[in-house]
Amino acid sequence: MTRIDEIIALEWGFFDKVQNEGGRANCQDDFETFQIMRKSQFLCWDDATTESYLADLRDAKELGRNLIQEKYARMMASTAPSQYAIFVHTLPALSPWQLASIEAVITQQLMWREAFAVSHPQMSSQARLIHTAEDTPYETSFETYLRGELGTYSEQTLRAYQNMILDYAKAGKNITTETMNQTAKLYGYPDLDTAERMLRETS
Repeated sequence: MTRIDEIIALEWGFFDKVQNEGGRANCQDDFETFQIMRKSQFLCWDDATTESYLADLRDAKELGRNLIQEKYARMMASTAPSQYAIFVHTLPALSPWQLASIEAVITQQLMWREAFAVSHPQMSSQARLIHTAEDTPYETSFETYLRGELGTYSEQTLRAYQNMILDYAKAGKNITTETMNQTAKLYGYPDLDTAERMLRETS
């Protein structure tokens, strides 16, 4: 089993056990989509980040923590603030450094996500809304999702992730574009631009 395969297996185990207020969600029985979405992301990560995140997941399993449940819980700060206020004290506290680093990463990734929406509007329309200001109780934006996910990372993983994002920026690469290119390939398209063109022709 590769490192990415183990990450996905551990995440799926957590995802399967997520407790939703309205009962089990349909997506919790759709491993194929889950695997494509998560693998697309991890294929764009460097070794330091994947190794550290895998350690986080292993530690969480050993401790009985569900990082996926915690991720969705953190998203509720925007999508369901009154409910979030009830249980926020049960979530691990984030240090001032973590909070600042998370917002710095989000600022960069929002720029990339917005640029992707301009360059590939059809593919962008298949993805989440972009900004937290667009959140509803039923739709979670890219920004809110990213903030929730980064909030589950250990300081070591967050530092590795932040360094990776800096490396992408220095190289002039857009991690959203890279991730969506992997998504297109996993769905059977030759590449992102082909997927964009075919979606445009059928819209």
